[in-house]
Amino acid sequence: MNNVPERVDVLGSHYSRCRFDDVASRVMGRGLAHKDAYVCVSNVHTTMMGYFDPVYQSITNSSFLSVPDGMPIRWAMNLLGAGEQDRVRGPALMRAVCDRGRTQGVKHFLYGGSPEVLGRLQKYLQKEYPGVEIAGAISPPFHLPTDEELAKDVETINSSGAHLVWVGLGAPKQERWMGLHSKKINAICLGVGAAFDLLPGLVQEAPMWAQNLGMEWFYRLLMEPRRLWRRYIFNNPAFVVLLFFQICRYRIRRLSHGFK
Repeated sequence: MNNVPERVDVLGSHYSRCRFDDVASRVMGRGLAHKDAYVCVSNVHTTMMGYFDPVYQSITNSSFLSVPDGMPIRWAMNLLGAGEQDRVRGPALMRAVCDRGRTQGVKHFLYGGSPEVLGRLQKYLQKEYPGVEIAGAISPPFHLPTDEELAKDVETINSSGAHLVWVGLGAPKQERWMGLHSKKINAICLGVGAAFDLLPGLVQEAPMWAQNLGMEWFYRLLMEPRRLWRRYIFNNPAFVVLLFFQICRYRIRRLSHGFK
């Protein structure tokens, strides 16, 4: 379990090749050891951001684990040699770790969202997973935090004794925050974005059929067209075209080396 999973390159973003249960086990193991690290739960949007922003991509590629939140990334990984790769959704990972962590004394810290969101999320977790330990929660200010405010947040997290820090700032803010602060935090940080809103039902999750078909993005677009149309109208077609050429190059290389 200590070995680092192989990575699969999808348009320059390096995704960890591991199954869902393996991710959950690695996260809890590293957290219980109070080892600093961070996990990126990524999708087409973050992959495309990394494609056009090398600094952001270097942050996600330097993570302890970078896992596919979206079905298109999972399919891309499988087409590029990952074999049977699971999808690792942020909400599903948070549910699984909060559930399993109860028997191991895992302490959770929530970072991100408004005070109302954090309150609703804590109530949800305590109701669904009796005995789950919430070590603390911080709703960071909407303005750009000062160095003093950030240092105070890190001190609060470390003083809580938390093993896991769930970060719900949204991309790319949460990845940048984790890349900057994770080495100062005696816990593993997990950027799960919309999970803070989805778990307590503040935002409705896409139906399972839409998730399985890789159409969750379309459902979200219908729910929030004004906020999301620019993201999807460019990113999704660009991802498909760029991935097509990457897969063609991958197939040609395999054929040239005698593999089917």
